[in-house]
Amino acid sequence: MTPIEQLKIPINLYSRYIKETYNERIQKIPIDAGSTCPNRDGTKGIGGCTYCSNASFSFNTSKTDLTHQITRGIKYYQSRYKNLKKFYIYFQSYSNTYAPVEELERLYKDALSINGVTGLCIGTRPDCIDREKISLLDKLGKTNDITIEYGIESIHNSTLKKINRCHDYQSFEDAVLMTAGKNIKICAHIILGLPGESRSEMIESAKVLSNLPLDFLKIHQLHIVKNTVMASQYQKNEFELLSKEEYLDILCEYLSYLNPSIVIQRLFGNAPSEEMVSPRWNLTSSELLLELSKLMYKKNIYQGKYFLPNKINLKKLDQPLPYNKQTI
Repeated sequence: MTPIEQLKIPINLYSRYIKETYNERIQKIPIDAGSTCPNRDGTKGIGGCTYCSNASFSFNTSKTDLTHQITRGIKYYQSRYKNLKKFYIYFQSYSNTYAPVEELERLYKDALSINGVTGLCIGTRPDCIDREKISLLDKLGKTNDITIEYGIESIHNSTLKKINRCHDYQSFEDAVLMTAGKNIKICAHIILGLPGESRSEMIESAKVLSNLPLDFLKIHQLHIVKNTVMASQYQKNEFELLSKEEYLDILCEYLSYLNPSIVIQRLFGNAPSEEMVSPRWNLTSSELLLELSKLMYKKNIYQGKYFLPNKINLKKLDQPLPYNKQTI
């Protein structure tokens, strides 16, 4: 038994959710479908978000044929994990609903047609969705496991402007509420430690997101990668990054206000060593998770300890927590 398995982590973790829901491992395979972004092609902006470098998160993909990427990924992961039979295809690079619906339907169906593929995880921006695309995903979700991942990064419009997102918070909330109630799971992405955001502003996002109909949340610390606007800003000392200790402490408080029904898919970010500028903590995600868990036990904190629902919360709150908070 690994240290992670030995410790009763007081967080609603995705690995636990998958195991308890499906009773087997389901592996995500990241692919590059050749998508672009309205913040890069001039529709809304040029150059993308200030932190964004596609090479930092798509290093396991290449712009080869979609089927080849998927079959290569299946072969790779089956060589690593015994008895692995089911896969999610993760449309990861850029905005994967930013195309005509007919083209998206072809891409999604091609991926789902491959043996062993049981669902899709589709990364996109909240301003790249509409009712026609939601209808397509809803239809696919009747027979497949479909998750849409909306990048928001911050709930604060001043921050979104500073990092050149070229959309506001309201567009995110509108997209989430448009998606809710369909055969589609909803995931949001948040970055903690963005330039200019105070601790209280970061914690506020936990309270706001907790009262939206989210199934999953991905969180990670701000890290700087090469060939980005933010890398240039960082090298000019225009802002500071959170230390490991600061991030873990903020994350501990963040989780305490977060709706306990939201499943956490990610808590830490990383990039290939050759792409990373800073920080370099030299710890794996598992090692960081252990440190976070120990800190939460020390502070008598668990996910949702201070969560307070409000009238727009659409989640079922009577579901049992995935951990026994009385033991913390």
